[in-house]
Amino acid sequence: MDSDEELMKVLKESKTIAVVGCSRDPEKEAHRIPKYLKEHGYRIIPVNPFADKILGERVYKRLSDIKEPVDVIDVFRPSEECLDVVKDAIKIRPKAIWMQLGIKNKEAAELAKENGIKVVMDRCMMVEHRRMISLT
Repeated sequence: MDSDEELMKVLKESKTIAVVGCSRDPEKEAHRIPKYLKEHGYRIIPVNPFADKILGERVYKRLSDIKEPVDVIDVFRPSEECLDVVKDAIKIRPKAIWMQLGIKNKEAAELAKENGIKVVMDRCMMVEHRRMISLT
């Protein structure tokens, strides 16, 4: 899923983003990008087994602990961990899995698609959001 139209649809129709690998460190991309998304109206649900609060939000240890609807799962984990992330994600039925810039896993993408979940790989959600805003 790489067309501008498809990316715009995911960004416009999504309200809640679970961020797997969300960081407490303000210097890291896994903190700065969710912060940007929160500042632009998205509800952020951090997922990190080593934190209790990030960006003022309750942190969940794993995706399957989240009990509210999630539109997108934004992944900040190494490519080799994405299959496990998708297996956990399937339990909460998101509309899309978004693997950040530099993160690619074809097996994980196929599993997500087989379960009706859209997939974006190797793209930065913040960069794409900024680009889509500039197109409108």
